Formats: sequence, structure tokens, C-alpha cells
Amino acid sequence: MTHIHAVLLDIDGTLVDSNDAHARAWVKALAESGREVPFSAVRPLIGMGGDKLLPRVSDLDAERGEGKRVAERRAQIFLTEFVPHLHPTPGVERLLRDLTERDLRLVVATSAKKAELEPLLRVCGADRWIESATSSDDAEQSKPDPDILHAAIDKLGLPREQIAMLGDTPYDVEAARRAGVRVIALRCGGWGAADLAADEVYADPGDLADHLGESLLGRGVRNGK
Repeated sequence: MTHIHAVLLDIDGTLVDSNDAHARAWVKALAESGREVPFSAVRPLIGMGGDKLLPRVSDLDAERGEGKRVAERRAQIFLTEFVPHLHPTPGVERLLRDLTERDLRLVVATSAKKAELEPLLRVCGADRWIESATSSDDAEQSKPDPDILHAAIDKLGLPREQIAMLGDTPYDVEAARRAGVRVIALRCGGWGAADLAADEVYADPGDLADHLGESLLGRGVRNGK
């Protein structure tokens, strides 16, 4: 098996417990526009980009007119009302430290907007460990399209067989498959193992850290740990 040298990291639901918050921010922004969309309709779509989510739950296009205003309001609600109360998913700091100690390069690949990325990185402490970050602003198409992953892979300059993705949604898994990289999924984002057709599935970052040596991230890495 080719050894993994770098990991593409999703943020929302993977490193930060924020998926419910994103859904509630969408519900509130839509309600302010006069559209009552239930949380239950929005929550399963969290993980794909807002440009894809909004047309699925409304008659709006996130890139223009009222749809763009709703998307911008959603971001404002999320940053001001929800981000201050968010927490890392269990075991994040330990996992990122362990991955770094094994000489694995860490690059963020997220559907979040760039304006949301920095505060989310601070919430989980990932800003201390990552090499670089790509967001939906760096790609034409958001997840589950693989554009964001392609941008991160280009920054790494490594063969795809040496790269793995860490995510928490079916959209992360699909994007990784389409980008040609292996993928580990975490259930802490709200999906079960049956929904996550990944190479490996763990409960959360702490669970992966507990089993790191036997995972595809820990087998045969360069410093031999």
C-alpha cells in the first residue's frame, strides 16, 4: 500500500461541532426572507456548498438577487450568533498533534466561505497545525464537486495516492472519490457508517487518534511511529 503523506481536512462537523449551527442559520435567514423551511429539510444538506443547498430548499439562486442576500445573511447569522458558542469535536487537538508528529502534512479543504474559515480554525485550534487552507472561494464548484480538493492537492504537489481526506458527510466522501484520494469519515457530523462509504469510519477525531497506528494514516508513515 502506498503510504499517506498528507491529509485534507474538512472543518464543519469534522473538527468543529457546527453542522446544526449551519442548518439553524440557514433556517433563520430563509425565515427572514419570508420562507419557512424546516430544520429537518436543511440539516441533511449541510456539508455541500451553499450554492447547491439553497436551490434545494427554496426557489432562490445563491449567486444572485434575493438568493445572494439570503446567503450573505446566513453567513452573518452564523458568524455572530453561532460561532461564539461552537466547540471542537472530541479529540481534535490530540489528533492534529499526533498527525503532525508523524510528519503528515495537513491542509484544510472546506466548503465554508473564507470569511468563516479563520474563526472556525480558531475554535478547533487547527490554525496551529495546518500548512494551508482552501475554501469555497478557491473553487468554482463546491462539494460534492471535487474542485476544492483539487485546489488543495495542487498546493501540496503530491501524487493523489499519497493523500487522504478526513471528512464527516457523504459530500466529503463523494468529493474525495471524485478527486481520486482515499477518505476517512467521522460519524460526529451526524451521519451513520452506512451513509459514509469511506475507506475507514470512526466516531470522532479522538476515536481516530486512539486507532491511529492501525488506520491508513498511521501505517508506515515516514518517521516509523
